[in-house]
Amino acid sequence: MALHPQIAQVLANLPAPPEGPLDPAAMRAAEESQVAPVEERLPLHAVEDTTAQTASGDVPVRIYTPVDADSYGLLVYFHGGAFFLGSLDTHDHVARNLAEETGLKVVSVGYRRAPEAAFPAGLQDCLGVVRWAAENGEALKWNGETLALAGDSSGGTFVAAVAAMARDEGFDRITHQVLYYPSLDLDFDVDRYASLRENAEGYGVETAGLKGFNSFYVDSGADPADPRVSPIKREDLTGLPPALIVTAEFDPMRDEGELYGRRLTEAGVDATVRRYAGANHGFVQNFSWIPEFHRAFEETAEFLRQARPGRGE
Repeated sequence: MALHPQIAQVLANLPAPPEGPLDPAAMRAAEESQVAPVEERLPLHAVEDTTAQTASGDVPVRIYTPVDADSYGLLVYFHGGAFFLGSLDTHDHVARNLAEETGLKVVSVGYRRAPEAAFPAGLQDCLGVVRWAAENGEALKWNGETLALAGDSSGGTFVAAVAAMARDEGFDRITHQVLYYPSLDLDFDVDRYASLRENAEGYGVETAGLKGFNSFYVDSGADPADPRVSPIKREDLTGLPPALIVTAEFDPMRDEGELYGRRLTEAGVDATVRRYAGANHGFVQNFSWIPEFHRAFEETAEFLRQARPGRGE
């Protein structure tokens, strides 16, 4: 299938990137300038900014309550952005759609980013907020059942890493993990995965740029050989929560996500992999207004509602 024509049109009209080194401050400002005003965002019952007190310090969170109810399942969401971009605001619409479609209370995490915060600060913030959510279940009206994780791109990396770290620490409350086009292997040797060559150019995120975009994270101390950085390098995947992995046909990182899904299945973990035809990296954030791509939120809701078999042992 060809790239979706509406995506192709947007990509064709994008300005050329500025020459020279990447400027995190300028890139963040450009992202924030595109955020819709509050009055134009998807309305929910309540949206609240607060602070989660965690072992790694105080972490900003935004809590999305879809409807008025006595109790809720919880979904903790980690935004993407190559570990140095993205924010509670740039991904606000993703969190709102997740809350509306799943009916869960969504806790979006404003974790510390590279290069200002050295590895593993952001990862520790994410794990800390998951623990905070479980420990503050009464205040959040948690029903004590669903405690799901979801993340896109580098946020998907954090989902996989946090799920594994939680398992290692004996924290067994996480019930599901949802990874949208995750970056699971920060070794960007183009011969490692066919998709790195097949989708190298022309689809928004290009293979040649991956090393540069992730350099802020790697240079902060994130070693690509570390399974917390490249979760696909983790040898033991048993006992992890059931997973939904969403990939995009025209994404350089497509194959590593799909391989991770196969490895989870081989380890006895209930894993579902869905490749979205005609989609590119970032489509959940950038193109969910296209009905066939909004389907990713609906599929997430279906996955979270299903009765899940036991975790692999």
